[in-house]
Amino acid sequence: MNPDLRDSRPVRFILASASPARLATLRAAGVEPEVVASAIDESAYHEPSVSAQVHRLARAKAQEVAGRVAGEGLVLGCDSLLEVDGVGYGKPLTVDRAVARWRRVRGKRGDLYTGHALVHVSAGRVVGRATDVGVTTVEFADLTDQEVADYVATGEPLKVAGGFTIDGLGGWYVKTVEGDHHNVVGLSLPLVRLLLAKLGFTVANLPQRDGSAVP
Repeated sequence: MNPDLRDSRPVRFILASASPARLATLRAAGVEPEVVASAIDESAYHEPSVSAQVHRLARAKAQEVAGRVAGEGLVLGCDSLLEVDGVGYGKPLTVDRAVARWRRVRGKRGDLYTGHALVHVSAGRVVGRATDVGVTTVEFADLTDQEVADYVATGEPLKVAGGFTIDGLGGWYVKTVEGDHHNVVGLSLPLVRLLLAKLGFTVANLPQRDGSAVP
């Protein structure tokens, strides 16, 4: 690790995700990343636990995008899954799956796991990695069948991990959140800060939306 990295700001920062929610989270926190969506085939990855699965996918996404960075920069990969009653749930993708899922999880508690992988690239090669998994417990409201149908009809649940959001229409149906709510959105700011520190960087090294440093 270069001891002078903390003084070299800003550093190129790349979000290896096409998620609008992750980008919005970083922007709301004052950071303006580049967005380069990962091209990995997520269906090819299978791990025995939800935690291991999101960890592996986050690493794979960050690594794939890092391989396309010619100079120096930081690449952040993330992946999220919801676990309820020992079952992991990703994106429902279809109306039928989204309805069935909500009927299974309504009135229950679940854990939203988000894997985070930060890769430092220098001179076109990986010189550092830091990874971790954030976990946030959510309690769902006991929706009626009509409420489930109405929510799924909006289309929102189909393409988000777990089939719900807390920063959108799904916010009506989440009773409680224990832990970092940003982790449910798909990117934990406190966790990313710790990963930055492990690689010798601070939040102030990241490119700011207004050109100034983050406090």
